[in-house]
Amino acid sequence: MREVAGTSKAGYFKAIKAAKDKHWSSFLLAGTPQSLWTAKRFAYGRAQPRFPSLPGAETPTQMNKVLLDHVFPPKERFSPPPRLRPDRSATPLTTEEIATALSKCYPTSAPGPDGIPYSVWKVVNKINPTILLHILAPLVLLGYHPASLKSSNGVVLDKPGKPSYEAPSSFRIIVLIRTISKILERIIAARLLVAARLRGLLHPNQCGSLPGLSTYDACLTLTNDVRTLQRPRLKVSSLFLDIKAGFDNVETELWPES
Repeated sequence: MREVAGTSKAGYFKAIKAAKDKHWSSFLLAGTPQSLWTAKRFAYGRAQPRFPSLPGAETPTQMNKVLLDHVFPPKERFSPPPRLRPDRSATPLTTEEIATALSKCYPTSAPGPDGIPYSVWKVVNKINPTILLHILAPLVLLGYHPASLKSSNGVVLDKPGKPSYEAPSSFRIIVLIRTISKILERIIAARLLVAARLRGLLHPNQCGSLPGLSTYDACLTLTNDVRTLQRPRLKVSSLFLDIKAGFDNVETELWPES
């Protein structure tokens, strides 16, 4: 009986292994570009989360301060204007602009300190479109983004493949601000995009942060330029620059006033 049980047990596990191999092979054969990342996760498994081990920071509170000071160095706070004056030339906010901004917000995106997801604002705007209009229209008219809407939650993520996790640069912080603030930012960004295009401020090859254009268009543009120069047998080279934290450290005083 013991030999029969052992043979049955071995046959059982072999059958399971054969079924897994067959399912894995059929999964890979029927794979799509979207399922490749799923296959990679199944093959390599999930990386174990790494807890920061930073010099001079032993408690979670100290680690939090070190990471925040590194990613967001302290800067001089701007005091709010003593008196806000409405800009009569500003284009009034419309319910259509709000609906367009909400349509580009993912309902599953994590909310900020207010804890209100985009799905709630979508329902609110569907039931009564004037609620968000009455909240955001005065801010657009005054041209002011209050500091109360800029508070955020920070989520620390480790960067994969780092040889050491004892430096703040081995981690990145995902900033989650209030969803209503993001809605206002999307509206203003859409207006700035229209104004920049009308005034010819965008380079013809600009693809990032523009609707309808992506990395694919940037690659096609680069490929076209390279092949155009190669036809007359010219030598072509490309220079790629990765500017780290450049936008937050630009000395605006060095630029002449427009």
